[in-house]
Amino acid sequence: MGLAERRKALGYSQEGLAHVLGVDRTTVGRWESGKTEIQPSLRQKYAAALQLDLAELDALVTRPPVTLPESAGSSSRDSYGSGDIDDMIRREFFRIITVAGALTALSAEESEALAEGGHRRASEDFLRMNGHLWQVYQLARAKGSVRPIVRDQLTGLTKDLGGRSDKETRALCGAAGDLFQLAGELAFDSNRYTDAAASYTLAASASKDAGAFDLWACALTRHAYVGVYEGRYREAADTLLVAGRIARRGDSSLSTRHWVAAVQAEAYAGLGDLTACERALDKAEQVGDLTGPAQNGGWLRFDGSRLGEERGARYVQLGRLDLAERTLRNALAQEALAEGQSFRRRGVVLANLAAVGVKRKDPEQVVAYTREALRLARESSSGYVARRLQALRSEFGPLARDRRIAELDAEIKALSVT
Repeated sequence: MGLAERRKALGYSQEGLAHVLGVDRTTVGRWESGKTEIQPSLRQKYAAALQLDLAELDALVTRPPVTLPESAGSSSRDSYGSGDIDDMIRREFFRIITVAGALTALSAEESEALAEGGHRRASEDFLRMNGHLWQVYQLARAKGSVRPIVRDQLTGLTKDLGGRSDKETRALCGAAGDLFQLAGELAFDSNRYTDAAASYTLAASASKDAGAFDLWACALTRHAYVGVYEGRYREAADTLLVAGRIARRGDSSLSTRHWVAAVQAEAYAGLGDLTACERALDKAEQVGDLTGPAQNGGWLRFDGSRLGEERGARYVQLGRLDLAERTLRNALAQEALAEGQSFRRRGVVLANLAAVGVKRKDPEQVVAYTREALRLARESSSGYVARRLQALRSEFGPLARDRRIAELDAEIKALSVT
C-alpha cells in the first residue's frame, strides 16, 4: 500500500486530507506521487492523519504508487440489469453448486464430522489481518481502494495452504472463507456480480471444509444478495432457507440466524408476501435478546442496529407508504445516520424516502431526497447507493417531465457508468 492507497482506505479525498493538514491539495498529490518530500514539520501530523507511526510512514513513502489493473475499473462491470445472458448463466451455476454443496453436506454423518471442528480457530496471523481489512473496508468511503490489499492477502493465504496438516488446513480454510467473503463484498459493491458470486461460492466451500457453520451460513447469505439485487427473489429465498438450516447448527450466541432472517425479509418483500416479510423481520429483531457480543465486526456484522431502515425499505417494496416514511424518517434521525457519518447507509435511506415521493407523485420530496443521495453516492463512490438510485430512476415515469427530475435522471444515468 502506498500513501494514496492508505489515504483512500481511510476515506479521505486529497482535498479532505489537505484540509486536515493545513496544506494545498496539490501538495498532497506531490507527496503521493513522490515528486516532493514531506516537510519535516508536517511528518508527525501526516502520520497521525493516516493512523501510522513515523517508521510506517517512511515505509509507505518508499513504496512506488500502485496502479490497479484495468479489470478493476468500470470496463469490467456487468452492470445492474445489463441482461448479459452469459453472466446470468454463470451466476446461476455458482448459486446451484453452492446450494447443492450445502445440502449434500448437511447429511447426518457429515454434520457430525463438521460439528467436531466447528469452532476451531484459524491461523491467528491471517485472522488478525482479515479483521483489520474488514475494519478498513467499513471505514473507507471508496471501497475499491481495499481491493489490492485483499488480493495480496489471498495470494499469501493460498501459498500458505500447501504442505499443511489436516488440522492446519482446516484452520486456514476458515481464514480463506472469511477473506473470500470480503473479496465478494468488494466485487458486489463495484457492480461485478459474477465475480461476487464466484467469491461467495469459494467462501462457502472453504467455510464448509473448515467446519465453521456460522462462517458458512454468512457466505450463503451474501450469495443470496446477488439474487436479491437482480430481482430473483424466489432463488434468493431458497438459498436463504439453506443458510438458515446451517446457521441453526452454529453458535447460538451469535447473530447469524437473525441476519439470515433479515435478508429473508427482503426476499419475501420482493415476492410481495407481507406476512412472511414481517415474520422474518420480527425474528431478526430477536437479536436484541442475545447477551454478549453477537457479531465480530468482520464477516458477521449484524447487530440489529440497521433494522429500522431495513424495515422501512421493506415497506417501500411492499407499497406501504405511510409505514415506510415514518420508519425511514425515524431511521434517518439516528446518530449513526447523521450528516457526515455512514455515507452508504444514509444514501440508501434517502433514496428510499425519494421512492416514497415517487409513489406519491410528489416531485418536491423526490428532488430533495434524490439530490442528497446523489451527492453521497458521488462522494463515497458506492456502487450500493448507485444501484438504489438506478432502481429509483426506473420508477420516475411521468414525474420525469418535471425539469428538475429530468436533470436528476440524467445525473443518475451518468453515475451508473462512472
